[in-house]
Order: sequence, then structure tokens, then C-alpha cells
Amino acid sequence: MSKPVGPYAPIVRGGDLLFTAGQVGIADGAIVEGGLAAELRQVFVNLRSVLSSADASLTDVVKTTVFLTDMGDYAAMNEIYMEEFGDHRPARSAVAVKELPLGAKIEIEAIAAV
Repeated sequence: MSKPVGPYAPIVRGGDLLFTAGQVGIADGAIVEGGLAAELRQVFVNLRSVLSSADASLTDVVKTTVFLTDMGDYAAMNEIYMEEFGDHRPARSAVAVKELPLGAKIEIEAIAAV
């Protein structure tokens, strides 16, 4: 699990729910190169790692929020998102934002039920 880039916990339990901090495509302290697709694949690596630290997985996720710096990336994001979640379809919101930490193009936060 990557070290948080700010003063927050990467995952917090509240009863039967796990709340993740937003995950960006960071590896070895920097945003991965290769654009949205590479960042999003790394986001999922990081999200799996954070969930695993609390004995959970993507199949436990019930809600995500996706933050995009460019809604023009929505279709490309959706394709990779569906590949990563497989047949599991958590509820989701997608929001356009002006910018994200470290110059990321995408960030995802999740809520899991365990």
C-alpha cells in the first residue's frame, strides 16, 4: 500500500463499512506515465491494496466516486472500470474536477461492505 500524500488514513472502518481515501495512479511516489489508461490501471492496483489491508476486495465495494479532470475521458474510463470490476457493478458517481493531487487525471474513492 502506498504511503498517503497527506494527513489522512488510506482506509477507515465504520461498523460494517470500509471507506477508502481517494486513490490516484501513484507508484513509487509519482503519478505513473502513460495517460489516463495507465493511471486508472494503477488506481485499481492501489485500491485493491488498500482494500486488502482491511481483508476486503473489489467484490465488497458497494459505491465508488470517480473524479475526472476531463469528462472527455469518461468513455475510456468506463471501459477500464468495467474490466476491473468484471460483473460486479457497485453504485457510482462520476464528477468533473478542475485538478487532482500530484497532477493526476483520475481519482477513485470507494465504500465497501464487509
